[in-house]
This record gives sequence, C-alpha cells and structure tokens, in this order.
Amino acid sequence: METLNDKLKNKQLELEYPCNWCYKVIASEKEALQNAIKEVIDERSHKLTDSNKSKTGKYVSMNLDLLVHNEDDRKFIYDALKNHQDIKMVL
Repeated sequence: METLNDKLKNKQLELEYPCNWCYKVIASEKEALQNAIKEVIDERSHKLTDSNKSKTGKYVSMNLDLLVHNEDDRKFIYDALKNHQDIKMVL
C-alpha cells in the first residue's frame, strides 16, 4: 500500500508567487531570536509573533510571516535563518 510519503516523494511544492509564508523559528532566547531575524530579513516588511515556549523554558519559538517573491527567495530566507548561530531550528 502506497503511503502519503511515497506519493509526495520527489514532488515539488507548487506555490503561486509572490505569497505570504510563515516560518516557525526556534532559539534559546527571545531577544537573540528577534535580533537574528532582524539580521536575516533586514528592512523587509514582516510580522513576528510569539508561538511556544518549552516546558523547561530552554527554548522559545516565534512565527515569522512575510511576503516571499519566488522559490529562491523563500529558500534563501529559510537557509539564512537555519544557518544563523543564534537559531536552533526553522520549520
């Protein structure tokens, strides 16, 4: 029986650009997270909202909503966030 993962394997995400995109960004400290996002997206218009905090308070997550112009733009922002030293994870 074919699973959903099997069906989606090697499929491209089909989006109509420009479109709004939400990244969930996770870090150890809220202020460091906010500064990292500011460094990555510079002066681009965006909305940053609180998401979750781990039970122990070790991690904090925020939602970053912004307009992405094309596939390369969306991936560039994802990679830049993911590779920032103060960011633990990007979803």
